[in-house]
Amino acid sequence: MHVSSAALRPLVLLACLFGFSITASASAPMAVTPSDIAWLRRDGFGLDTANLERLRTMGREGLLNAQLADRINDPLPPAINALLQSYPALNTPPQSLLLSLKSKQEQFRAMPEGEAKNAFRKDIQQYLYDHAEQSRQAVLLHAVYGPNQLKEQLVVFWLNHFSVFQGKGRVRVLTADYAEHSIRPHALGKFKDLVMATLKSPAMLEYLDNAQNARGKVNENYARELMELHTLGVGSGYTQQDVQQLALILTGAGLTPLDGRLQKFGPRQQGSLVREGMFEFNPARHDFTDKMLLGHPIKGSGFEEIRQAVELITRQEACAQFISRRLAQYFVADQPSPALVARMTKTFLDSDGDIAQVMRTLFESSELLQNAGTRFKDPMQFVVSAVRLAYDGKPLANVQPMSNWLNQLGQPLFGRVTPDGWPLASSAWSSSGQMVKRFEIARAIGRGDNRLFTPPGSKQPGPGFPLITTPLFYEAISPYLSAVTRTALDKAVSPQEWNTFLLASPDFNNR
Repeated sequence: MHVSSAALRPLVLLACLFGFSITASASAPMAVTPSDIAWLRRDGFGLDTANLERLRTMGREGLLNAQLADRINDPLPPAINALLQSYPALNTPPQSLLLSLKSKQEQFRAMPEGEAKNAFRKDIQQYLYDHAEQSRQAVLLHAVYGPNQLKEQLVVFWLNHFSVFQGKGRVRVLTADYAEHSIRPHALGKFKDLVMATLKSPAMLEYLDNAQNARGKVNENYARELMELHTLGVGSGYTQQDVQQLALILTGAGLTPLDGRLQKFGPRQQGSLVREGMFEFNPARHDFTDKMLLGHPIKGSGFEEIRQAVELITRQEACAQFISRRLAQYFVADQPSPALVARMTKTFLDSDGDIAQVMRTLFESSELLQNAGTRFKDPMQFVVSAVRLAYDGKPLANVQPMSNWLNQLGQPLFGRVTPDGWPLASSAWSSSGQMVKRFEIARAIGRGDNRLFTPPGSKQPGPGFPLITTPLFYEAISPYLSAVTRTALDKAVSPQEWNTFLLASPDFNNR
């Protein structure tokens, strides 16, 4: 592969300054096209050598097919897998986590006032913090190292779309289960199955209060957000009466009792009882009256009403259009073309809400590349792509810095108080204060003084600054840098500063 002298200039500078040699490879791999690189930058959180090799080996169509069929299941690096296995939040059943929390809280209430009680309060707070942090770090580790980068982006997209807030009650010990068992298995499946999985999840039942929704004590919170934020969108034609009817349909959908004393039912109600994990549809708490939802009658029949309601809502054209537009906003542009949204909407309707098929329409569209380089990265995309490029598959030992960076940038995972999720528009993340923080994070990564490779509680030093001047950089990034960024890189006086300038550049912050 021919590399221009301009592209080699920064590496030659570093070689002269720091005494390492450059040897041209006689068997350089076949170059991919500029449009391939632009496509790959949208396909994943950020470029790394492994994903570039997959593109080179499989081609764009082959890689897309494999991702949409969820066939790319290479194991995570052993050290990363071991780290994930060490997290109790991921490897303990949610009911056990809640029982443990309940036991601690009961013990706390029984203690007399004093220093011991104050210390135990801190222990409980630490328990909650640890499980919340482990769930955040698990999402970040999958985003950095997951081989199916398109799926990992969708996992994060759906976590934001079906947002839950860790700061509410017991939600913080349930978010790991939510991500791994409600979102991840359905990220590429049928949208109605994803809605149903979130509906049944302990985290959502707790967050939007449907666990308290019962006949005679109806709570409309979840019904309203299910229609407004999760499926149909504002102004799609549903009415307050539809919200009220859906709330009645959802009565009785809650959680199994933690004390293990399961309610006994008569023969008639027993047939309507549904228990799946911690989810329980309790017929004694359900309103069995007939309902009318979106102009369609739904006979009072128990859990079957919920299934019918989800089917009905997700078959609406308004739902197909709402979801298609949000996906196009995230992957393509703040204001995606109506033509693209219309094609995605048609695919959604024709395929019964098959997310993989909708994503195929998006990724095979001309609009995806027409908007290449114009989509400003949100904080999650920026942090993950910076780590992927800088360390290129090297296993981290400490994910806490990444989690902290998202906090500093104002987009903590599971940290949105309101159920609408973090904004998708670039304008939400492009303030001057945001850019100052990004430069500081770029410097922390570029200089290597970020503790990403120092295990928690250890004082061992990290490996030093990363060398981003790799074959990946010269093939997939350097040829497409703007003149402004090249000028800035040429002025760098050290590898650390060069790294910082690259990661803070507009070229890197857009995709």
